[in-house]
Amino acid sequence: MAPLRSFGPGQEAEHPDYAGQYRLESCLGAGGMGVVHLATSASGLRLAVKVVHAAYAADPEFRARFQQEVSAARRVSGAFTAPVVDADPNAELPWMATLFIPGPTLAEQVKRNGAMEPGEVRRLGAGLAEALRDIHRAGVVHRDLKPSNVLLAPDGPKVIDFGISRPTDSDVRTETGKLIGSPPFMAPEQFQRPREVGPAADVFAMGAVLAHAATGRGPFDSNSPYIVAYQVVHNEPDLAGVPDDLVPLILRCLAKEPAERPLPAEVMAALRQPVPAPAPRIPLQRRPPEETHIAAGPRPVTAAPARARRRPGRAAVAGAALVLAVGGGLGVRELVSSETPPAGSAEASPETFRPWSTALTGTGTGTAGAQVTPPVCTSGEGALFCSAPGVPAARLDPVDGRIMWSYKDADAQTGAGDSGSSSGSGSRGGGRGGGDGSVDAKALPELSGGLLHITSGDRLSAVDPRSGKQRWGVDIAAYAAVVHGVDTTLLVGERGAVRALDSTTGEERWSAPIGGLGTQWIGGSAAAGVLYAVTPSDDGTTTQVSAVSAERGTVLWTRSTAGNLSPFSAPDGALYLLSTNADQMVDAIVRFDSGKRSARRVPLPTPLDRASAAQSGGIAYLSDVGGSLVAVDTRPSGKGSELWRLETSVSRPSRPVVAGGRVYVTGPDGRLLATDAGSGEPLGQTRPRLGGDTARVVAELPLPVVMDGAVFGSAPDGSVFAVDAGSPAAW
Repeated sequence: MAPLRSFGPGQEAEHPDYAGQYRLESCLGAGGMGVVHLATSASGLRLAVKVVHAAYAADPEFRARFQQEVSAARRVSGAFTAPVVDADPNAELPWMATLFIPGPTLAEQVKRNGAMEPGEVRRLGAGLAEALRDIHRAGVVHRDLKPSNVLLAPDGPKVIDFGISRPTDSDVRTETGKLIGSPPFMAPEQFQRPREVGPAADVFAMGAVLAHAATGRGPFDSNSPYIVAYQVVHNEPDLAGVPDDLVPLILRCLAKEPAERPLPAEVMAALRQPVPAPAPRIPLQRRPPEETHIAAGPRPVTAAPARARRRPGRAAVAGAALVLAVGGGLGVRELVSSETPPAGSAEASPETFRPWSTALTGTGTGTAGAQVTPPVCTSGEGALFCSAPGVPAARLDPVDGRIMWSYKDADAQTGAGDSGSSSGSGSRGGGRGGGDGSVDAKALPELSGGLLHITSGDRLSAVDPRSGKQRWGVDIAAYAAVVHGVDTTLLVGERGAVRALDSTTGEERWSAPIGGLGTQWIGGSAAAGVLYAVTPSDDGTTTQVSAVSAERGTVLWTRSTAGNLSPFSAPDGALYLLSTNADQMVDAIVRFDSGKRSARRVPLPTPLDRASAAQSGGIAYLSDVGGSLVAVDTRPSGKGSELWRLETSVSRPSRPVVAGGRVYVTGPDGRLLATDAGSGEPLGQTRPRLGGDTARVVAELPLPVVMDGAVFGSAPDGSVFAVDAGSPAAW
């Protein structure tokens, strides 16, 4: 169900085929001001696209209000809202695309099933308070929190529809002569002093929403909005039917004076659930060893936030999405080994290993509670290469974390050595920068053709990994995505135009139209010399898989297989894909045998929500937003079953990385977790690294990097750190 579903009663809206580059598939909801359509991004993300009616699009005041809605939604985009993926408020028909989140609104849930149980109300209240805390820390007041604007997603409530929100520092709080809000859930000051409305008004609305959830009706109830307004300002709320233990808290939220209402953090504390004791097999977290802290150089320009909050008109995930966790012919680095080592084995720990932590300049700062982008790293040439907001690339010594060079410190930004430049404009995604010199969380520095490839804004630069000096560069503004191979770099247009460059020289190797909207690319092994183009059908019932020659660009073969599939690994002779059902849950792993052109489907006993995956030796390892970590046997000789499942202590972990018989994931709080790949036994975890702000929301989670007996992680506090791969229990 879409996160934005109704914009008022009334007329039928226009039904365009596209909003920007997004093909609109079906109508999810319509109202007086616009229509919400279902769409799919190039990477396979399901989107809810709000398109404004032509009549309102012609109204300058409404356009300004829609621009405000987009700005507010981008500002708060995070774990507790429907993140904005793309928008164009200046289009002929203004539109905004957010992630499609399955689940009913609170209004629909209560109407269908009646009042919630007390425990459900407490969980709802804790989630809403946490959401308001982050929304307010981003400097936004929602002003229209109500049951129809609360989406009950599988991982907790989401606050949606920022159509009448305002920044807390805005000079304009309401439109002259207009009542802004929904009376049963409006605070007294919204009727009496509309220009003085602040965050406390959202707390009042939250109290009314919780009363509605607990009883099936609001605390101020009447068929007349005028009577409701009078009751809100003058009468005490009717809380008959609210559980006794919740009445005092809801009464505080519904206080007439804003200063008498609790802060969201106080509501969270009051509703905090007891933390269950850890399972006996989970090792106790030990005190971390002493670390060597190294500060980076002068602070460069601060970057903009990452993908979900890019500037209007730019697609955050657009065109053909390119899977970066690849090996061989198009793989920069192996995220998993080709064979599964014996359970419990680990890389040897150097006797002289010493944990370290290095602060990369330009990261971990900003408004409290705002989205942050941790550094992202890759390895090669005996070094660690990382990027961060304000630092397109830096080479770190893996032994002690010293910054050996920074791309901004080298004379690599003069544009010298440009090769194969292209012109034009277009949306970007899948490992691209933010368009203003910033670095997207997924814009990893990539080793290819013996050079380090750096994506920053509209430019791809190839530099010497030893010195950081630029060898060649190319304008990539016209391309939707970039993928880097061992010696080939692909530039992919949003409608399937693919251009292959020599990664060492930047010269064009070939160009051809392959795939189209929604195509996802992944590289096969060096021995196979192929790339795979994976294109789901419009209705999601089948997926077309094509093998493409990496050297010539010719399509070698094409097959169709059942399901809505997305690739995640392509070792020798096999292609691994995730199958997503109609509820956007991953319900199976598909192993495609490229030699036999046949597919084997291994269903999951319990579908996973927004799962990501890696594989090692035919075993697929999946993590989902709820913190589940699952191992599935997909080997031709195996049973085709789930081997183990672990519920970790983190929500929304990173994609797994498998090495040395262990599975590593990163948590949103900067923790690095290690699990035995054979048994699913938790082995250890590092401490959180939030930099003193426990409200930080991580835009994208970086992947751990394993090299030479060490595991390298990065965190929201802006640090890159190293721990001993052989001793996770001592982390």
